[in-house]
Amino acid sequence: MEKTFTFDSDLTVNRLGYGTMQLTGDGVWGPVADPDNAVKVIETAIDHGVNFIDTADAYGPFYANLYLRDALKNRPDNHVMVATKVGNTRQGPDVWTPVGVPAYLRQQVEMNLFTLGLDHIDLLQLHRVDPNIPLADQIGVLKDMQDEGKIKHIGLSQVSVDQLKEATAIAPIVSVQNMYNLSNRQDEDVLDYADAHHIAFIPWFPLATGELIKDATLTNIAQKYNASPAQIALAWLLKRSDVILPIPGTKSSDHELQNIQAQDIDLSQADFDALKALAK
Repeated sequence: MEKTFTFDSDLTVNRLGYGTMQLTGDGVWGPVADPDNAVKVIETAIDHGVNFIDTADAYGPFYANLYLRDALKNRPDNHVMVATKVGNTRQGPDVWTPVGVPAYLRQQVEMNLFTLGLDHIDLLQLHRVDPNIPLADQIGVLKDMQDEGKIKHIGLSQVSVDQLKEATAIAPIVSVQNMYNLSNRQDEDVLDYADAHHIAFIPWFPLATGELIKDATLTNIAQKYNASPAQIALAWLLKRSDVILPIPGTKSSDHELQNIQAQDIDLSQADFDALKALAK
């Protein structure tokens, strides 16, 4: 199992990353209850080898970016690849509305640069495809900003193989971020396409927010490895494909350390296959 993934000659990251979405209020809306702790959790991740962090302008909105900016300032000697997203607007807790108007996407890229304190974005992902705007226009403005040096790489989120192919005809696509976990693998075809083309597959909802923990097979296998069910679920993702970059999120430094330890678990093929059977 490869523990790293290479995006280009300058960007090779440890495959187990961190996602900032939980560093917000209820419904991914507003600030987190303890901002200092939010920064500390990110610092803990960085201090223990996490160098791929996923965020989005829609998380808060922007609060997660601000916590990440502070953590990056506090760790200036650690190179961290930051991935962020644009294209989802927020009207309140748990409300997400895709908007792919090119002028809006350009604005949000600039806002991400400002709130993250960066001069360029390593990986800018289209958070959702707006069905009311041609995909060529949405990817086109990101390609323009890539040519301007503000974006290094472009990715997509929650797309089909056909959409991925269509976008690739407009600009190089280096990542796709779709829902994927032990119990929900409806986008297996997207993962297979990503695997075949060395495209990073970033599974969101990698632990199904605790739902997986209730599964007896997972619990029994976890006991064999003296690990938690969450650690086994992450270890399974890492073994499933070398292009998978899990980004589990948490508000707890202790939990973050447990997640990081999952990369050291080497599942047997028999246990991997037993867990594979859990899919819906």
